[in-house]
Amino acid sequence: MNSENQEEELEVLRSIYEGDGNFRELSPKSFQYKYGTEGDPHSFVFEISWPESYPETLPVINMDAFYNKHMKTRVKEDIRSKVLKEADVNIGSAMTYTLIEWVKENLEELMVDQPSTMDASLNLAILDIEEKVEHLCKDNKERRSGLTKAQKRRQWDRMDGKGEKIRGYDWVDVIKHLSQTGGAPSS
Repeated sequence: MNSENQEEELEVLRSIYEGDGNFRELSPKSFQYKYGTEGDPHSFVFEISWPESYPETLPVINMDAFYNKHMKTRVKEDIRSKVLKEADVNIGSAMTYTLIEWVKENLEELMVDQPSTMDASLNLAILDIEEKVEHLCKDNKERRSGLTKAQKRRQWDRMDGKGEKIRGYDWVDVIKHLSQTGGAPSS
């Protein structure tokens, strides 16, 4: 039953958006719609995907397209949550067209918190990225308090039983060195 509803909705979407350059069918169950024009800080790509049980369950809304890198994370999450609320009202019926058109109608309201200049929005995106990187670095520093097993094993292999470095630990393997430099051993 769900697959029949999905097939019907797919045919309707193809006929409605035929020739619309802003609509893209990524797969028979995944679609993108681009709002605004290239270079406009209020433009973005909205992606909607159907799970197996769609339309009895909510579609998956994705705002993480690379095209949306200039948008503030909070704005993307706000759009996603508002679209999901609208989708919840339409559960049980074909809603992809309805959601795409709802975003068109409410575009100004949805983009109220998005800066109107690209420079400001890019700076915000950079700040978001820096915050995420800083957070990840803190997590890694907390985890990397000691040596890994492999590092400990290598360190142990370089020592003799008394904890001293073995004789010749830093010697260069002559054969290996010559094979890498292209020199042939003289006979």
